Amino acid sequence: MFSLQFRMWLMLTVLFGIIYAVIVVAGQYMGISNFYFYLGISVAIMFFQYLIGPKIVEWSMGVKYTSREQNPKLYQMVEDQARRANIPTPKIGISQMSIPNAFAFGRGISDGRVCVTQGIMNLLEDNELKAVLGHEISHLRNRDVLTITLLSIIPMILYRVAWNFLFFGNRRDSREGGTNTMLIGLAAFIFYFITNLMVLYASRIREYFADKGSVALGNRPEVMASALYKLVYGSARMPKDALKEAEGMKAFFVNDPSCAVSDIKELSQLDLDKSGTIDRSELNLLQRGEIKLKTSDKMMELLSTHPNMLKRIKHLSSLNA
Repeated sequence: MFSLQFRMWLMLTVLFGIIYAVIVVAGQYMGISNFYFYLGISVAIMFFQYLIGPKIVEWSMGVKYTSREQNPKLYQMVEDQARRANIPTPKIGISQMSIPNAFAFGRGISDGRVCVTQGIMNLLEDNELKAVLGHEISHLRNRDVLTITLLSIIPMILYRVAWNFLFFGNRRDSREGGTNTMLIGLAAFIFYFITNLMVLYASRIREYFADKGSVALGNRPEVMASALYKLVYGSARMPKDALKEAEGMKAFFVNDPSCAVSDIKELSQLDLDKSGTIDRSELNLLQRGEIKLKTSDKMMELLSTHPNMLKRIKHLSSLNA
């Protein structure tokens, strides 16, 4: 866990170091007032997204909020996990999407919403569903939505700086043929790509933290692992049209449905007794063993919001309930 925290803080330091360097260099060539104009636009766009984000998610996912009277078992699970996490009970929603999954969103802890799809309620056992809800509650407690939103400002600023220097240039540099402005624009674009990868990396780290948080809330690691296994299996069986419906929102999910077909090939090897679950003994075998990923799997993870599922369950195997 300390390793995850160290990597997260190191990544944040590098991210903000990059944006500070860009501010200094860009400020010299385009005038500090111009830079603040682009900074202001970026922050304004992110703030607007932050304000209307919950409504967009509700509309995109077809979320209908429910109550204790309508779904007493689901409400009790969420309430129990929120109490253990010492946060207010979030609003509870159900999406009619057939893809088995769950997600959390909101502007903060006091505005938290936890939602499940109809598909996950038909797939998981109660203890598995509770572990997934603990994962989502942990996202809210850790303020992950706000963290990723704030980090996403950095690539956006770099993109705008790159666009300005590459396509408009700086009039003061015209005597040198625009060489300096082109170099700054190219550097900003390269850093834009790098920081995008770093934001994706931050998102993957947050998933590890949320898994750890679910275990800390009383859910056993093997139960969370079984839930992930079943979610991958359920997603792999879905038609491609159903997966496309959730393409733009998969970052909110517990797992990435678009990777389910490749994930299930790896995870099926863990289910030695072919029970459809991963028990403690199977998890212990994974803990003692080494995992080897193909280059294609490593590249896919690099561009994903979620960790490789085999690595993720390996991480769960090291946790004690």
